[in-house]
Amino acid sequence: MAPPAEITIPTTSLHTPADGSKPYTLYNITLRLPLRTFVVQKRYSDFATLHQTLTSVVGAPPPAPLPSKTWFKSTVSSPELTEDRRRGFESYLRAIAESPDRRWRDTPAWRTFLNLPGMGSAGNSAASVRGGYGIPNKDAANRAAAQDPGTWLDLHSEMKRDFQEARRCLARRDGATDNSTVIEAGAAAKKAIVKASGLLSFLGDGLRAMQDGRRLGEGEIRRRKDLLSAARVERDDLEKLSNAISASAKTMSHRSMPSASDKSSLLGNGNGNGHGGPQTGRRVLGAPLPESDRTRDKNNEGVLQLQKQMMQEQDEDVTEIAKIVRRQREMAEQIHQEVAQQVEMLDDVNNQVDVLGGKVKVAKNRTNKIS
Repeated sequence: MAPPAEITIPTTSLHTPADGSKPYTLYNITLRLPLRTFVVQKRYSDFATLHQTLTSVVGAPPPAPLPSKTWFKSTVSSPELTEDRRRGFESYLRAIAESPDRRWRDTPAWRTFLNLPGMGSAGNSAASVRGGYGIPNKDAANRAAAQDPGTWLDLHSEMKRDFQEARRCLARRDGATDNSTVIEAGAAAKKAIVKASGLLSFLGDGLRAMQDGRRLGEGEIRRRKDLLSAARVERDDLEKLSNAISASAKTMSHRSMPSASDKSSLLGNGNGNGHGGPQTGRRVLGAPLPESDRTRDKNNEGVLQLQKQMMQEQDEDVTEIAKIVRRQREMAEQIHQEVAQQVEMLDDVNNQVDVLGGKVKVAKNRTNKIS
């Protein structure tokens, strides 16, 4: 049986509807599951509907009371009431999730409220939750998740996975030999980069909010700022690499489909307009490049100059890609050093735990002798 979800409500958000109606408070429910941590946003009326449904289906109210409704105060204008409601809702949900009696959390209403997959979809639950199952406004949920120290790291990991997906797509595009694969892989890479850029923006806003609220120490704030700086560099490198490959893909597509006039010009059977006759200053079969819009109006010397220019541009592209590769190598070395330091710190903690365990054992033996 899977362990119950760890549920907290660390923050709230004020939502102003686009239709001009009254603003209301959203409670950012954080769920930590074995494979995924995500945020679900609910308002008071959603909690009231859940409480009424659970009581009706089970035949008994949940083990913890729902915070009462107030008519003379509003959470929009009262931070104290908002905090009391936040704590009350958190206790209410945790009482249901951690209760030995499973009747309330085994209902469809409970799983729908938390946007969890149904009981009959256990085989697909991991993939559904990992993909952000059931989040109606994923941008708003990600923005709220970025303001929590725990879910911030989960969003950062998701952003890194998007960067890796973009690199895989670019590698597949670089090795493709047909235009359809090049276009498909390039579009997938662009999509992953755009998604990662959105998460990067949310992470930056969330880190500033945590810094203003003093929810993390200065050392951890600096470490996470370094992570964001490295992510921005990686994002910029991927965008440059994607644009460079896109330019080469366009050149491949442009050259791969010669027209009938191109073939006629190469064979020397016409003047490019379908009429026979000699062509003064034009090329015949054996020209250095296939005919295209860039070469059609040039003689042999012009084509040679164009070829030299294209080779120079390709050399510049290779130099730019080499810079990106060197930068990625430097980032990998820095990550390796950081991992080595973390391993050394963990070894030190293990040693201290062993020493402490020995001291506790000695103290227990002395206590037994005294008793």
